[in-house]
Amino acid sequence: MDSPQPNSPIWKSVLRVTSGNFLEMYDFIVYGFYATYIAKTFFPNSNPFTSVLLALLTFGAGFLMRPLGAIILGAYIDRHGRRRGLMLTLGLMACGTILIAFVPSYASIGLIAPLLVLLGRLLQGFSAGVELGGVSVYLSEIAPLDKKGFYVSFQSASQQVAVVFAALLGAILAYNLTPADMSAWGWRVPFVVGCLIVPFILVIRRSLKETDVFLARKHRPDIREILRSMVANWEIVGLGALMVVMTTVSFYMITAYTPTFGKTVLHLADTDSLIVTVCVGMSNFFWLPVMGAVSDRVGRAPVMFTFTILTILTAYPAMLWLVANPSFINLLMVELWLSFLYGSYNGAMVVYLAEVMPPSVRTAGFSLAYSLATALFGGMTPAIAQTLIQYSGNKAAPALWLSFAAVCGLFAVFMLHRNRTAIADMQLNAA
Repeated sequence: MDSPQPNSPIWKSVLRVTSGNFLEMYDFIVYGFYATYIAKTFFPNSNPFTSVLLALLTFGAGFLMRPLGAIILGAYIDRHGRRRGLMLTLGLMACGTILIAFVPSYASIGLIAPLLVLLGRLLQGFSAGVELGGVSVYLSEIAPLDKKGFYVSFQSASQQVAVVFAALLGAILAYNLTPADMSAWGWRVPFVVGCLIVPFILVIRRSLKETDVFLARKHRPDIREILRSMVANWEIVGLGALMVVMTTVSFYMITAYTPTFGKTVLHLADTDSLIVTVCVGMSNFFWLPVMGAVSDRVGRAPVMFTFTILTILTAYPAMLWLVANPSFINLLMVELWLSFLYGSYNGAMVVYLAEVMPPSVRTAGFSLAYSLATALFGGMTPAIAQTLIQYSGNKAAPALWLSFAAVCGLFAVFMLHRNRTAIADMQLNAA
């Protein structure tokens, strides 16, 4: 059974472990922010839609590596420890960021340029496949038993700090640089900043201590045992993935896709969309721990039921209203509402996902469920949203994709909640 670490400075541990989570999300989000510039630099095409779509598909390709990273790196963490695994993921993530930051343009080196960008995204995706799971499991294992929802929510909250930081940096660049400068070299600045942050986070994360829960575990499964456990618990992993679909689609919809949506669909200025994204990140940061704490009091399932249903009922009407009345204020209002839905659901979901996984393979199971959902649904959200608009002619169509994600989440929560007794027995036998 999990036990807290009452004598440890928990806030210092939270800061150390989530620092890498911040970098992982920062690297992913800046690609989404600058997709239009990346498209011109690496994927030039006479059709602007095709150019942006290729850039967004490359963004999504990184997510396809997440399941592989979840299995391989998740097995490493479950066998060798949370601390060692989190150091490894940070190093891999840094390599991918450096590659994207300094690749010459298509005009300079031809087809090699987009291939190197793709390689950088695949490296980032491989490491990210276990970063979220590793951080969530670490926080779950060091948190007091009655505050797990609150502390584990800081895995997602750290991502929102990255969103705010990246958006603020983007707004400063957009204000001070001309469009020509942004297209030529300005979009690379956030990636270079990410490279400069890496050494500081490596130093911070080196001081992480291994969790007492992991140290107390006598048996450390190898990758074959972990794979067998994944197969034996395929239903939990599959339902966990469906539960994450709501989180990952809504997150990438309201953060990575917002600048592209604001610019290409609503025809707003770059600074308007980036300021909205800053506000969304701050809103997410507020709601995640608040609703994580609420789930500690009232339970995970009631919170998740409430906010999946609210998403199904309100997302499409809100988007319809926005596209009929495009403006900075209206975009802000709709995005803040979607942020409230996302933050409230995810504040309860992340800790619940950690709780339902078998303890001996918790990192691998969590990471596989999360990465499958992100690879198949969330990571492709910007490209899917753009394609839905292009081929349906309905500018509000992305909200239908979000509503579908909420249906997936509602079904998964219902099934896991219905089988909670069997899951609790499984956890007891595995502990």
